[in-house]
Amino acid sequence: MPPPKDWTLSELRELLDKGSISSVEITQHYLQRIEKYNSNLNTFISVIRDQALILAELADKRIANKDNVLPLTGIPIALKDNILMKDVGATAGSKFLKDFVSPYHSTVAKKLLDAGAVIVGKTNCDEFAMGSSNENSAFGPVHNPWKHGFAPGGSSGGSAASVAARLVPAALGTDTGGSIRQPAAFCGVVGLKPTYGRVSRYGIIAFASSLDQVGPLTRTVKDNAMVYDSLCGHDPMDSTSSKHPNEITYKALDSVRDLKGLKIGFARELLTERIDPLIRDNVLASIEIYAKLGAVITDVSLPHLDYGIACYYVLAPAEASANLARYDGIRFTARSPRSMNVEDTYAKSRSEGFGPEVKRRILLGTFVLSTGYYDTFYLKAQKVRSLIRQDFMNAFQNVDVILTPTTPSPAFPLGSKNENPLDMYLSDAFTVPVPIAGLPGISIPSGFTNDSRPMGIQLIGKPFAEKTLFETAYSFEQETLFHERVPTL
Repeated sequence: MPPPKDWTLSELRELLDKGSISSVEITQHYLQRIEKYNSNLNTFISVIRDQALILAELADKRIANKDNVLPLTGIPIALKDNILMKDVGATAGSKFLKDFVSPYHSTVAKKLLDAGAVIVGKTNCDEFAMGSSNENSAFGPVHNPWKHGFAPGGSSGGSAASVAARLVPAALGTDTGGSIRQPAAFCGVVGLKPTYGRVSRYGIIAFASSLDQVGPLTRTVKDNAMVYDSLCGHDPMDSTSSKHPNEITYKALDSVRDLKGLKIGFARELLTERIDPLIRDNVLASIEIYAKLGAVITDVSLPHLDYGIACYYVLAPAEASANLARYDGIRFTARSPRSMNVEDTYAKSRSEGFGPEVKRRILLGTFVLSTGYYDTFYLKAQKVRSLIRQDFMNAFQNVDVILTPTTPSPAFPLGSKNENPLDMYLSDAFTVPVPIAGLPGISIPSGFTNDSRPMGIQLIGKPFAEKTLFETAYSFEQETLFHERVPTL
């Protein structure tokens, strides 16, 4: 039998149900791969080996007794390190929380554990989820498994890289402006940002509360749907959680044969000179594949999308400024040893505890919320947010799905954009409008450059239309098979 790393999550499910392999065997295999490759890739901040093996033993008993066996029972999964799990550290990639241990479970962690999943550890990420390259982590950068020395994307770069490198079959990330979809594209995996409110944010270390969403990263679309189905649902602990009814999505994928009648919108105005020609050609080729599959390609207009980056970098830092005020050296673990009084504790702890990108965004957010600038910047950005959402709603009157590039370029070398923050921010040009509008979006592998850097396309759906997104993505995946390529570690 091939080793577990060669099987997808859904294939592992079948093997577990048949008794061909045990959860303990699968978990041990992935733990060995993490131990072997993590020092080179730096994808994990912490590994909970002993606890994972206990969870695997419990899963095997559950399967043997046929006791409420669910799709994720016995499957190893990793969590981004801003997702809380009781009695396990959660750093959010920051020195401020290097010694913090969560006293409770996030809702998504509890749902995974209740489903019998085996959580093996916490993945590296940009500090407080602020970044597009995973270079802002206090624990060092993550390397792209397809090309060492290149960015895996951010902020969920550790989760995306760990799935691409076959260190786990699935991982959770968070997406505020593209932090699941952009690393998914850079690492050649599938990444979903659900509709805002579809997955609980309770127990997630907050960045921007009106934008943050938890979502899965996996090798295949069906695997992604399996994890998503286990996560979504109303949560009374999250005041923004939607009561929209759950819908099982992964079981319907096996019956998808073609896309006849599906209308896919494409905004040609997005293909500007700012896009790498490789990405432009890849997107156009992907559209041809969809046309071959029977989809109707329709031109749509999204006139305010160009304002997405400017809008996002007013709203997100403003919310971050408020959310990160709690990290003051008093209530959490990192306190400056040089403090002489309370005021000194605040100032020095925050100066020493936060990295440069987090400081930049706190300062920007505080500025746009300050007296005299609130109306000029923050209030105007909220109005632009409404215009961007309306653009999408207008387009969805005529189409079912909108297709865009996920990123303007393939993965770039680590350090190449650090001198120009704006250049880094533009990496999210196609992903930020989706959370601004509260919509679901998925990135799927769509090809490779000549030097084996993955490329991805993004599919954007109507609110709570994840099932349509999965079906559209699955049909493309089965036609192209880009997901079957494996990086050489």
